[in-house]
Amino acid sequence: MTSLTDRKNAAISRGVGMTTQIYADRAENSEIWDKEGNRYIDFAAGIAVVNTGHRHPRIIEAVKAQIDRFTHTCHQVVPYESYVHLAERLNALTPGSFAKKTIFVTTGAEAVENAVKIARAATGRQAIIAFGGGFHGRTFMGMALTGKVVPYKVGFGAMPGDVFHAPFPIELHGVSVEQSIAALKKLFAADVDPGRVAAIILEPVQGEGGFYPAPTTFMRALREICDQHGILLIADEVQTGFARTGKLFAMEHHDVAPDLMTMAKSLAGGFPLAAVTGRAEIMDAPAPGGLGGTYGGNPIGIAAAHAVLDVIEDEKLCERAEQLGSRLKQRLAAIREQAPEIVDIRGPGFMNAVEFNDAKTNLPSADFANRVRLIALEKGLILLTCGVHGNVIRFLAPITIQDDVFAEALDILEASIMAARA
Repeated sequence: MTSLTDRKNAAISRGVGMTTQIYADRAENSEIWDKEGNRYIDFAAGIAVVNTGHRHPRIIEAVKAQIDRFTHTCHQVVPYESYVHLAERLNALTPGSFAKKTIFVTTGAEAVENAVKIARAATGRQAIIAFGGGFHGRTFMGMALTGKVVPYKVGFGAMPGDVFHAPFPIELHGVSVEQSIAALKKLFAADVDPGRVAAIILEPVQGEGGFYPAPTTFMRALREICDQHGILLIADEVQTGFARTGKLFAMEHHDVAPDLMTMAKSLAGGFPLAAVTGRAEIMDAPAPGGLGGTYGGNPIGIAAAHAVLDVIEDEKLCERAEQLGSRLKQRLAAIREQAPEIVDIRGPGFMNAVEFNDAKTNLPSADFANRVRLIALEKGLILLTCGVHGNVIRFLAPITIQDDVFAEALDILEASIMAARA
């Protein structure tokens, strides 16, 4: 009999990479069972999509109720109140004490594309500045903004123009806030007139790049530079949003409000939905018809998102994220002396990571990180690696994970790190 893996290899482009060969059959909260009945603890959450857990009862209930009413009209043709209400909620919840407006699209990359369109329409400028190690999607503009070549840009030809990159401040890798700001100013002097820059985009905590949080001093400096030159600040909260960092949005850790914010992933708890929220006058810059999309703001995703926001508030998931992240980081710190490969443990709330170097050379070790991942998978724990050097394991378990399952996962994680050293 042909295996599922063989069928996949024969039917699906190899460009769609797969971290595991687990074929899901069912899932509940923080656990997944595959087609053979094997059970796994999910520390990936669909890459930060199910912060509220797989199949949260309130989200499923909201989706079923919406399916019984209607599934699609295209909001640009026949609108619906739930879209308007969700926009009102995001306008009120996102950082910034100014009038805001929102649009809904389908994916994080699409949200980023639209944020760039809006910024260019509002400023009349073209250039965009992003940061090394940042990830903003796999569309052409998303690829251009992303600060990592392999595997995202290889073989896809020329990227869109007027996109520039500056180094992201990572003290562990020898880049200070001062050096990053100096490099940005050098960019203005050598490569692009700041009067041509429409926006600066960054993740408040880099995702694919390695879960490096942006320091508050850096955010403040960026806000000052943007205000000085009439540049818009775009916060890409696709991975950081919706309680993951211990706040509803990661920008709330800084006393800085972005002009535009992109959201997706856990916004709808497993259903496709993304958004751009920003200053009202900026969001109104494009002419009618310039924004939108056939599936943008699909009513099923909208219904799920309303339930997600209710669950986060009612179950106090921001506080829960802080508690879980603290327990995880304490457990890793406790074994650091026995595992010299651990060079850093970091991340706000429950958006945490551990970084590994080779114990002998002290150079980044993707091999060690991958060994930990594979051993953990054999033991029933799904982990994800990330980072420009591939030497970081990121932790994205549902924030609703049960205490006993979380304790079991921490035991597996510790055992896997120790086994990887053997």
